[in-house]
Amino acid sequence: MISVNNRGFLEIPIEEFVISAEKVAHVQLGNNAEHALLVLTKTGYSSIPVLDMRYRLKGLISAQQITDEILGLAHIEYERLSSIKVEDIMKSDLATIHINDKFQRGLDLLVDNPYVCVVDDEHTFLGILTRRVILKQMKKYLYQSQA
Repeated sequence: MISVNNRGFLEIPIEEFVISAEKVAHVQLGNNAEHALLVLTKTGYSSIPVLDMRYRLKGLISAQQITDEILGLAHIEYERLSSIKVEDIMKSDLATIHINDKFQRGLDLLVDNPYVCVVDDEHTFLGILTRRVILKQMKKYLYQSQA
């Protein structure tokens, strides 16, 4: 059993663990599904943020959502990709975390999400907090506390 005597790490601001927006693939409102699928395929990500022209977070788009939209009864309708807009099929109800939130909030959200988008007060997209980063920090802390 792992015992942690000091839970101070749960109060650490998440800001230092965020992967910055400049390093995160995204698409914008108005892009078509073909462009989004290309970005998803080239990056290998399962989903990516959708931003408006002012870089405010509006939703997430995934390859699964795009594929679901072009599935026909008899075949996959690839020809429809260029006419489908990202905003028409994106997921807009998503978990987000504020840049000033604490490690505990990130940990709670990442139980059910591989990553969460980080935003500021104006909902500007600042980056992502990943499950991998949180687990690495927990591992580091646990090993340090056992020494």
